Amino acid sequence: MILLQSASRFLLQILQNRLISSEKSVDLDCHSVEFDDVRYHIQFSVKSPQVMLLSISLPIPPPETVFVNGLPLGAIEAVKAAYGELVQILDPPKDGYNLTMKLNFTKLPQDEEQRKAILVKVASVREVVLGAPLRMILHHLASRTTFPNMGQLIALVHRPKESFFLIPQVEKVTVIFPMRFRDSVDIVLATSFLQEFVESRRAAALSNAPLCTWSPTPPQELKGAPPDAVAANAGFVTFVIYPRHADVRKLDKTAWSLSTFHAYVNYHVKCSEGFMHTRMRRRVETLIQALDRAKPEMERTKKLAQGNSFKRLSLKDGRGNSIS
Repeated sequence: MILLQSASRFLLQILQNRLISSEKSVDLDCHSVEFDDVRYHIQFSVKSPQVMLLSISLPIPPPETVFVNGLPLGAIEAVKAAYGELVQILDPPKDGYNLTMKLNFTKLPQDEEQRKAILVKVASVREVVLGAPLRMILHHLASRTTFPNMGQLIALVHRPKESFFLIPQVEKVTVIFPMRFRDSVDIVLATSFLQEFVESRRAAALSNAPLCTWSPTPPQELKGAPPDAVAANAGFVTFVIYPRHADVRKLDKTAWSLSTFHAYVNYHVKCSEGFMHTRMRRRVETLIQALDRAKPEMERTKKLAQGNSFKRLSLKDGRGNSIS
């Protein structure tokens, strides 16, 4: 199975071309859209080739989620902690965007490896901003400290007008995903995929992985959630995260894997659908070849050069024609 990368390839390629390959002779103004409707607006100017304006548009949050000044809880603090003096947050952001940052690349370190690592971190700004509240909760879990909304249902946005839910506790965090798909085929494939996904957790090699369950109906933990927020057509997936899954080495990976879980499932559903279509086409081609080989040799040579063909008559038809 393939895990999605946190760094935007498009954004990383632009940063590398402008700063490492020295493509600084032209102005740059481009837009990019990624999965789950995350949008970027990237601007470079010839007058200030070491300065980039980066604007980010996040998925439209549903009513049950909490945004502070258009951003998830703790996003501003997460950006400052991740990029330090490299970034200046512009207030207000550009129209149509949730966050606009001014990045001064003259403050990058001289070491080549460190520069590349920071560029990858800049290209992972989606993870920094959208994953801020989830990382905050997991950090409290790893340190076994209390969280302000301990034991209460918390909704976090991960897709346009869709959220997943967390119930933080001192010893564990329960994460619940209502799985929704538009296409009827995707619903069937996703349901089968999720059941196999949960079953694979029982393998001995995955004994340290988070507990995972699937149910066709909402779990009891979602009892207080709005009805629209728990409307799902492919069931509900529940993960139980323990402190060992949220230590310093695993925190970022755990937060990214959880916040992009629906996209991960959707990716594999589409891959499965494409694979089955390919197998079906190959099977049809094989059957057609078998039918062609089964035709008698006379049937194959019956065509005339002009494109006309003979019509085989039965004995009864031949008598009728002769009488007429």
